[in-house]
Amino acid sequence: MDIRDAQKQTWDNKVAKEFNTSDVALEFGLLTAEVGEAFTAWRKHLPDFGEELADVVLYVMAIAEMNGIDLDTEIDRKIAKNARRTYERDEHGVLHRVSNG
Repeated sequence: MDIRDAQKQTWDNKVAKEFNTSDVALEFGLLTAEVGEAFTAWRKHLPDFGEELADVVLYVMAIAEMNGIDLDTEIDRKIAKNARRTYERDEHGVLHRVSNG
């Protein structure tokens, strides 16, 4: 499944179940809670870590859909931009971006 299809299926599920489809601030709050759950699952080595990460992605997809953003396109653009960026280490070994891509 590609990202565009996953975003559509995520949205269709929200609509069918009458979940939030208009309150972006609420969705960001719920996303934050899901990130916390994913962190806890990772920290405690729980078997549902992957599922919690999937929840995070689904909330991001819903927020994108609420705002008319095609994540498939945006992710392609961002990956290409990141690939063009260059970094250098300073005298302390810390990486700093030197070109914006």
